Amino acid sequence: MKASTGLLTLAAILASSTASPTPAKRASPLGVDISHYQGTVNFNTLKANGLSFVYIKATEGTTYQDPNFSANYVGATNAGLIRGGYHFAHPDSSSGATQANYFLAHGGGWSSDGITLPGALDIEYNPSGAECYGLSASAMVSWIKDFSNTYHSKTGVYPVIYTTTDWWTTCTGNSASFASTNPLWIARYSSSIGTLPAGWAYTTFWQYADSGPNPGDQDEFNGSLQGLKNLALG
Repeated sequence: MKASTGLLTLAAILASSTASPTPAKRASPLGVDISHYQGTVNFNTLKANGLSFVYIKATEGTTYQDPNFSANYVGATNAGLIRGGYHFAHPDSSSGATQANYFLAHGGGWSSDGITLPGALDIEYNPSGAECYGLSASAMVSWIKDFSNTYHSKTGVYPVIYTTTDWWTTCTGNSASFASTNPLWIARYSSSIGTLPAGWAYTTFWQYADSGPNPGDQDEFNGSLQGLKNLALG
């Protein structure tokens, strides 16, 4: 990605299919994640190409709203895709709660309608260069908890966490604090997912390439189409 109560358990959501995905195996639902960098996207074409879901950039920090978010969200909805928004985190600029509320106010909300995925927290390498945004591992874990708990308190679901194993290990000390609550979305451009961050036994989404036959980053859901719908139901 680019910068500028009564809940089902994760295991239950994915129980219908938990085989590890690979780019060559297309039984699991496919999707993309996009932002304004992709320009105008034809979502009917994505649907015709067999895609099931799309994550759409909504916000970044507390000062940026993706200019194409509304058009992308409406387009994905009208095409019949399961969709959700994502927030690019800047842990050095404001608290996790502040950024969660900003995300919720500008497209990151969730409702149990079967077509809205939980909002995703995109937390990864700092585009301005300071490693781990200048935060210690414990401070980073606290920041993520602040974001996650705020999102949960307002929606009833925990946000998906998008990251890489390398970043997570370096910047959170490989914290296992979120594995029982937050679905994992791992980015790894390879033929296999590799080692996951501590605590998670499986990933819910896999971003396996930053380009491909469809616009944006290429993603796969680790489960069945019904499992994907279950995640959207909460």
